[in-house]
Amino acid sequence: MRRLRRTEWTRRLVAENVLSPADLIWPIFLVDGTNKREPIAAMPGVDRLSVDLVPAAAEEAQCLGIPVIALFPYTDPARKTDDGREALNPDNLVCQATRAVRKAKIEIGVLCDVALDHYTSHGHDGLI
Repeated sequence: MRRLRRTEWTRRLVAENVLSPADLIWPIFLVDGTNKREPIAAMPGVDRLSVDLVPAAAEEAQCLGIPVIALFPYTDPARKTDDGREALNPDNLVCQATRAVRKAKIEIGVLCDVALDHYTSHGHDGLI
């Protein structure tokens, strides 16, 4: 019964799951500013990037075979409101970063989080 597990090549042949870079999403955390990298204490080795650095990160993801980036903004608490209206601002960090990637003509998907927790003063994903 173990004939399909005896050798490495047969294990690969009958493997149920194969994970490749094409299955991954590269998260990019955004911060206001220019030429800014800000370490995230809760995630060692991960930085928040200013919008001008996003195209280079997107290009690196593309070169590694990762098909999509996901954008997560750090919104200044002064811009957070109960109704999360900063999410509708065409010049918020997510919109700026998306335009920067498209302007750089990088062929990669851009995934945007539609939850409002980044923009609401109460921190919930939706309206209360």
